[in-house]
Amino acid sequence: MGLKIGIHHTKGYYSDLWITYCDSKGIDYKLVDCYRSDIVEQLADCDSLMWHFSHKSPKASKFAKELIYALQASGKKVFPDFNTVWHFDDKLGQKFLFEAIGIPHPPSVVFYNKKKALEWAADTTYPKVFKLRNGSSSDNVKLVKTRNHARRLIRKAFGRGFKQYHGLSNLKERYRKYRLGKTSSWEVTKGILRLFRPPDYARYTGREKGYVYFQDFIPGMEFDIRIFVVGDKALAVKRMVRKNDFRASGSGFYHGEREHFKEDVIQLAFEVSETLKAQCLVFDFVYQNEKPVVLEISYGTVPDYPECKGYFDRDLNWHEGNLDFGGMIVDNLLKSK
Repeated sequence: MGLKIGIHHTKGYYSDLWITYCDSKGIDYKLVDCYRSDIVEQLADCDSLMWHFSHKSPKASKFAKELIYALQASGKKVFPDFNTVWHFDDKLGQKFLFEAIGIPHPPSVVFYNKKKALEWAADTTYPKVFKLRNGSSSDNVKLVKTRNHARRLIRKAFGRGFKQYHGLSNLKERYRKYRLGKTSSWEVTKGILRLFRPPDYARYTGREKGYVYFQDFIPGMEFDIRIFVVGDKALAVKRMVRKNDFRASGSGFYHGEREHFKEDVIQLAFEVSETLKAQCLVFDFVYQNEKPVVLEISYGTVPDYPECKGYFDRDLNWHEGNLDFGGMIVDNLLKSK
């Protein structure tokens, strides 16, 4: 008897791909609702749960990881499992993870005390990169060029804190992409509407405060490399930085041809994935002193990059053509112990 999968379906997420793949391959599954109190009972006749949840969902942020851990402890297969998701949308957790197991990354510092943070700011060199522990697409990331700027951020971090959503900057970014032909006028309109009604996650989660996090700035960066690793396969995309900016995430300028990727960054992505025993990892790499370093990791970014022209196998061989990313995740779960 084959494995029966419980899938929580959210349109526009991995579950679209999983359902299509299971239907095409005759894999037994049922749709479940993780937001119902009886989710454990719903899964009674299932061997596993697959749920792609977003860090911007105010509901999922309350319990998604805990539900995953509980089900995994009960013996069910889950995606994402503990090794894959515990550090999701948590830059502080990733800082300590990178340091603990020796993953190359830009040096960073975190303070939970205002006085100590201000003392550090008075003695350090600039520029630095300020980040909140959560956020994506360059949300909550600032280039700090002066001591006074750092002090303002520190005082704010230990005062009123930081909003989870910045309506005006979000609208400007939507308009930038609209002018480049990379988004629709409706997306711009939604940005205007959100000036008056922020998204739910911003209204429910409150302000970030009580800590401050800075990362060393890497000068001259013109791009980053995003790599998706599932099992023995890796997709990659080169993301160019915005004009007059230092951030590549969400820029909309991407390349996916083989010549854009060195083998050292692909090899490092495979090695870290294997060390962490993760089912699926998404890496953001940059080069520092001609060597790849990890900025952040995730599990849940949808690989909707039509620019990808192929993928790498574990032996670093390049294969032209599209890859069924959702199918890879399902197959990887089915063959896991």
